[in-house]
Amino acid sequence: MKKTTLVTGASSGIGLELARECAANGHDLVIVARRQERLEDFAQTVRKEFDVNVNIVVMDLSVDGSRKNLFDQVKSKNIEIDYLINNAGFGDYGPFVDSNLDRQIEMVNLNIVALTELTRLFLPDMIGRRQGAILNVASTAAFQAGPMMSVYFATKAFVLHFSEAVANEVHQTGVRVVALCPGTTESEFADTAQAERSLMFNMRKLPTSKQVASYGYVSMIKGKRVAVHGLLNKVLTFFVRLVPRKVVTAIARRMTAD
Repeated sequence: MKKTTLVTGASSGIGLELARECAANGHDLVIVARRQERLEDFAQTVRKEFDVNVNIVVMDLSVDGSRKNLFDQVKSKNIEIDYLINNAGFGDYGPFVDSNLDRQIEMVNLNIVALTELTRLFLPDMIGRRQGAILNVASTAAFQAGPMMSVYFATKAFVLHFSEAVANEVHQTGVRVVALCPGTTESEFADTAQAERSLMFNMRKLPTSKQVASYGYVSMIKGKRVAVHGLLNKVLTFFVRLVPRKVVTAIARRMTAD
């Protein structure tokens, strides 16, 4: 029997490639994002290429009530979600004191609130069936504070710690919860965050969204609780545990400088 995966933020970048990876492995899809045309183009492509069913939901998950609306739509169509991929999110660049407060609150609502609510809504059915997995897309930003991207780094720290805690709570239920922690990646993220000039996006050749997604899919299936993509990122996330936090934050400030 085919599995069904719901992917948020599926219109570009890592989210789109995660959805493609799932389709390539025979999963039917529910894909969610704000950009309808991109979703429709992607759905048409994977239906032809992989012979899977694709349901499109055009929705802004940062808006109050949207997450419950999505859950109700899925339930009304009698779709069982076997895998939930909480990918939707964005960042912002610049000193916090000069930031647009509405945009920071929107970021918290999408990166944290939407992910938390969708996990809470879909998890009970997975536990009831004693199978399933939730992949929450965090970041290597989760392992330290991030000056110039303070709210974004903090949201990803939440995603990491929340995912680890829930994974522990459900480890005997047959359900896996995984935090995927990519580093900087070739995607639209830098442009959206207006951080394209910062050092972290320009110091080395970046992995592609497809590479990250392939690693994320395997990690989800295996149930690897914290999945850090790339050898260098694995080394760096270990390094930050050994160095005083003030020093780590100062290094992060240099990395986010433009």
